[in-house]
Amino acid sequence: MSSYTITITLDQPYEDAVPAVREALGDQGFGILTEIDLRSTLKAKLGVDIQPQVILGACRPPLAYEAIQAEPSIATVLPCNVVVRAVGESSTVVEAFDPEAMMGLADNASLHAVAEDAKKRITAAFAVLSGARP
Repeated sequence: MSSYTITITLDQPYEDAVPAVREALGDQGFGILTEIDLRSTLKAKLGVDIQPQVILGACRPPLAYEAIQAEPSIATVLPCNVVVRAVGESSTVVEAFDPEAMMGLADNASLHAVAEDAKKRITAAFAVLSGARP
């Protein structure tokens, strides 16, 4: 895991992982605002092939509102990006930007509680995906 992401690897194919990730995030109060299919975008724009990969723009409105009230410019890093990436026929990586890493971007004490809550919820969603209990 990098210093700025929360990462898990699932023993399931990409096609099964994407809806499971959506559901786990939904159970933690996140909705998906945007979806970028990197595979099809890069194929169309550059003519290159990559493994299936999608960026889901996840947002929990109460957290987003609280963050924007504390630091309006934090909207530039919203929504929370969650990447679902195939790494083989039956293995998928799920990775999210660590909300606490945002604290290096904005020196605002009011954001700490928001970042902690967001990280707790993302970590709980990932725990459910990996079969653990949050």
